[in-house]
Amino acid sequence: MEFEAVIGLEVHAQLSTQSKLFCSCSTKFGAAPNSQVCPVCTGQPGVLPVINKRAVEYAIKLALALGCKINLYSVMARKHYFYPDLPKNYQISQYELPIAEGGALEIEVNGQKKAIGLVRIHLEEDAGKLVHDEKLPFSYVDFNRTGVPLLEIVSKPEIHSPEEAVAYLKTLRSIVRYLGICDGNMEEGSLRCDANVSVRPKGSTTFGTKVELKNMNSFKHVERALAYEIRRQIGLLLEGKEVIQETRLYDEATQTTHPMRGKEEAHDYCYFPDPDLIEIQLEETLIEKLRGELPELPQAKKERFMREYGLGAYEAGILTEEKTLADFFEETVKLYPNPKNISNFILTEVLRYLNRDNIDITETKLKPSMLAELLELVEKEVISITLAKQKIFPEVYERGISPKKVVEEKGLIQESSEELLRSLCEEVLRENPGEVERYKAGKKGLLGFFVGQVMKKTQGKANPKVVNKILTELLEK
Repeated sequence: MEFEAVIGLEVHAQLSTQSKLFCSCSTKFGAAPNSQVCPVCTGQPGVLPVINKRAVEYAIKLALALGCKINLYSVMARKHYFYPDLPKNYQISQYELPIAEGGALEIEVNGQKKAIGLVRIHLEEDAGKLVHDEKLPFSYVDFNRTGVPLLEIVSKPEIHSPEEAVAYLKTLRSIVRYLGICDGNMEEGSLRCDANVSVRPKGSTTFGTKVELKNMNSFKHVERALAYEIRRQIGLLLEGKEVIQETRLYDEATQTTHPMRGKEEAHDYCYFPDPDLIEIQLEETLIEKLRGELPELPQAKKERFMREYGLGAYEAGILTEEKTLADFFEETVKLYPNPKNISNFILTEVLRYLNRDNIDITETKLKPSMLAELLELVEKEVISITLAKQKIFPEVYERGISPKKVVEEKGLIQESSEELLRSLCEEVLRENPGEVERYKAGKKGLLGFFVGQVMKKTQGKANPKVVNKILTELLEK
């Protein structure tokens, strides 16, 4: 029997507001434990929460970007449950009347596009954080995160593989970062994902018993946790056993999931409208104002890059995944109008350094003018592309200085003298008679070997075009 997975994702995006959802405490990450708390966010008796207007505006922006229906009237509700890091014993969230409903998120997997429908987007406050002591039988509670504004984005159960789930998350992360409403840092918990997953026989329209997965803080974790859970559930069904509805935690060390608790239903939380907060009533003028502030979103930018700059889908997709990188690319194109060369260099060299250092392009010393100047030097044959990659770009990236200055400092001007290069080419051929014979016998790929030997002798300064031309002439004689 063949099975298919049915997956719905609940993503919590921490909003990039300076203050919390109902008080003026800072939301800055990394502060000393319990240093960013007050009577309001810790729920002391007699306090009166007031909603953060910027958080509401951020929610509207995401709803507009995803084509949701924005409710002009929505209500904050109390969601009751007990947990040590929840000081009020309830969480302020939204239930029956969320800020937005419907909409869809378009994903692309293996070149195939698919729209994943959304159920709702709603505002809620975050809980605190438990810190477990590995040496002592203690747990500490840090309430800094309590009251931090979150948007919960709930998808329909229309995802059918771990790959689709990861594509959904990456696309959503890119959109919230473009909008500037969330930094999308999964390691710091700014973007968190819970997954509801079940399996059913292929062709069936009846849902299986769903299991909720938690504790996934990277795209890899999500992919591995879902893959394991799908295999586990299929295994149970093939053995004639039942899948139990529960919440399970993902363990990266073993790449497995294990039970955490029985899954609660909505009625277990005893939702009711928060009596301390007035209803959120929106005006159409505010929504239209925010619509006008929306940036060009990733998918639209990708399609424009393909159309305007003649880039392939793969190149355009990577360049537009982060708004900062897309902006860097376009600024470079203004200075050096050769988008293909710029794209190739960014995708190979620039991203290699960014990935190595795990930073954004804006955190480097590299400027569009520097990359434009470097590629112009290559085009004018002042330096070779090999020198640009191996000797010059590392200096430009690390020191934030002009490529021309590096060339002058290191004496790296490309050698194009035919007379000098011809004598070096002849020298290389004399030193490698065996390879010359093999070349004559048909091993034409050895031309690259000879070019490499000349480059070694000139410490990478030889003009490869001239070297290729001379070697071909000499070898064909």
